[in-house]
Amino acid sequence: MGSEGPTLLEPLWQGPAPIDPSAVSGSVSCALPARYEAVKGARQFTGSTLRQWNLSELLDEVALVVSELVTNALRHALPGGPAPGEPERPVRLHLMRGPSRLVCAVRDPSAVGPVAPGETGCGEESGRGLHLVESFTDGWGWQPLADATRGKIVWAVFHLPTHAQPG
Repeated sequence: MGSEGPTLLEPLWQGPAPIDPSAVSGSVSCALPARYEAVKGARQFTGSTLRQWNLSELLDEVALVVSELVTNALRHALPGGPAPGEPERPVRLHLMRGPSRLVCAVRDPSAVGPVAPGETGCGEESGRGLHLVESFTDGWGWQPLADATRGKIVWAVFHLPTHAQPG
């Protein structure tokens, strides 16, 4: 995973802890409502962020992965959305740029982990999104949140192009 990998991902393994500024050169997040329209908003947020970070060449792959992770969170963690009268429990998208890697993470209120690629039947309508995540990233995983809040975080890592790395 490289020398900065564990440092960059440590906050994901421990839940939403503060991120070491020396390991991350950029970090943003946004709350997404429990509606499928949120997927479009997540892609727009990702595109805007990657353009600000001069990483436009990664936009197609990262936007696809963000779409899959957010869709999975909405479909499986919040299948019916919030109950009437209940406050909305949003999904949260995090984008973090380290010295040589970009991490996309989606936090949701379900403690149930994603079904790994290969665990779904080939004839099923859903369950192939994580195959795409696995194909377009340099690694992905998930962890339950460590604090008192219920939920998990699913993350995906992308190596940055050489010209985008310091030094």
